[in-house]
Amino acid sequence: MMKPPAASVDDYLAKLPAEQRGALETLRAQIRAVAPEAVEAISYGLPTFKLNGNLVHFGAAAKHCAFYPGAVVTAFADRLKGFETAKGTIRFQPDAPLPPDLIADIVRHRIAQNAALAAERASRKKR
Repeated sequence: MMKPPAASVDDYLAKLPAEQRGALETLRAQIRAVAPEAVEAISYGLPTFKLNGNLVHFGAAAKHCAFYPGAVVTAFADRLKGFETAKGTIRFQPDAPLPPDLIADIVRHRIAQNAALAAERASRKKR
């Protein structure tokens, strides 16, 4: 039986073990610092920041935490050495978090991508 999805980011975090909760609360604060205008939500069952669409997600699994910035992982591959990655996923251990400057750069990159997509959509509507 599946557990019900979290009602909010706070609800999601409250259900985690202390070590994962602490790591993800730090990540949340780092994202918020770079994207203060982003709105928090639960999307795909994960804590999500939305700004002109989904910006980034994060979450916890049984044996790791993860940051889901979308298909930008390859653009930062040189700075992600030592972390397990997939197409849109960066996995990390709570006691070995992602560097704050890397998180900031990835979030800024995603903000720029989403802004460009929003501008493109807006220009198509005007035609």
